[in-house]
Amino acid sequence: MSTDRDTGARLLRQLREGRGWSWADLARALRDTARQLAVTSLTHRQVTSIQRTVARWESGTERTSPGDRYQVLLAHLYARTPSGDLALGPGSDLGTLLDALRHFGTPPHRIQALLDLVTQNARSDSSTLLSPATHSGITAIQRDLSPLDHDLLGQLQRSVTAITRQVGSTPFVRLQLQLAPIVESCRRLLQRDHPGQHDELVRLTTHTYALAARLAFETRDDQLATALYTDATAVAGQLKDRNHRATVRTSHTMVTLHATNDLDTARTIAHAATIDAHQGSSYAVRARAHAVHAEICARADQTREAGAALDRAWRTVEQLTADDPHSGFNADRLHGFDGLCALHAGDANRAHDSLAHSLNALKTSRDAVQRGIVSTDLALARLRLGDPAACADLLHKAIDITATTGGRVPAQRIRLARQHLRPWRTEHFLTELDDHIHDTLIGR
Repeated sequence: MSTDRDTGARLLRQLREGRGWSWADLARALRDTARQLAVTSLTHRQVTSIQRTVARWESGTERTSPGDRYQVLLAHLYARTPSGDLALGPGSDLGTLLDALRHFGTPPHRIQALLDLVTQNARSDSSTLLSPATHSGITAIQRDLSPLDHDLLGQLQRSVTAITRQVGSTPFVRLQLQLAPIVESCRRLLQRDHPGQHDELVRLTTHTYALAARLAFETRDDQLATALYTDATAVAGQLKDRNHRATVRTSHTMVTLHATNDLDTARTIAHAATIDAHQGSSYAVRARAHAVHAEICARADQTREAGAALDRAWRTVEQLTADDPHSGFNADRLHGFDGLCALHAGDANRAHDSLAHSLNALKTSRDAVQRGIVSTDLALARLRLGDPAACADLLHKAIDITATTGGRVPAQRIRLARQHLRPWRTEHFLTELDDHIHDTLIGR
């Protein structure tokens, strides 16, 4: 189906008016749906604010369309008839909504993900997509009926771990939907006194908030991401082990960088992360903090400072042990940072070798987003070495990875690499690349 924003806007208006709703009525329905699904970023938003958003979608002059969160809410809302019956087939309101989103340019894989999400929710009769035991525990927490015990904390932690493992293989909006009730449960639990369970709850909450912040960033809710990272940092500060706060701040640094390009703010957070990391016992956390600090310095053209931070990261990596509980960061991942810093320093040969090493080591599904990032960086290194065709070849792979993961940062990197390829715009390999970007990422 071709992209036609006017048709998409007309179909959205047709859906709303078909139910006899004003803009305010639809805004209230969306907020109610957000509450049912525990999409906390919208549950307290003013109806007038949501109403203005709805009006922009239907406008003939505004060039906006429903974002990821609103697509999920609209899909759940229109999946049921006004009488509450489920209707998913051709001719249904959901079918019309999906047609509207196609006209707005929503990629086919995203349309299918929305349909799968609504279908799975309907079959499970649970908006959270969590295990029955966890769902029951969360329901009890929300009703203030459940005492905190080790088993309940274990259920919540296992759910958060399971969601984390799906990053890179499951749409971020679906993961956000699964995590939302756990975020709210952690907020409620922190308001109570839990002798003997406090540190375990704080660790769970820190992990949950930080993951929720990452998912908010990926779904382009930067305001919510910032708020969640702030909360995660504050909660982690209650722990004597500073590794947890260092981990939060390191992730916050990268999200700040890619959401705002505010190098000064990112550098401040990165510096705080390195201080926390040195007060903890994990060499993996410490190495990653130094690596992130190096990237920020490299992007700010502070070559000497970036080199010093990288040296500290490499020295720290040499001290990694197999029993480090924060062992996700290692020399293979550090090669990716080393290569990026070399790119900014103008050393294309070193960048290519380091990035190729890192890319070859990123094999698991959880590495998919990072693989997309490193692939685009390696493509730029090949361009700097004078081989634009090889750059385009690697970008084709990065595009496929990014289409699968929906990763925001690799998409940004692809856009940057394409800009650097402008001098070759008349070449056939670039025409093919543009077609691939257009068909796969834009979905037109």
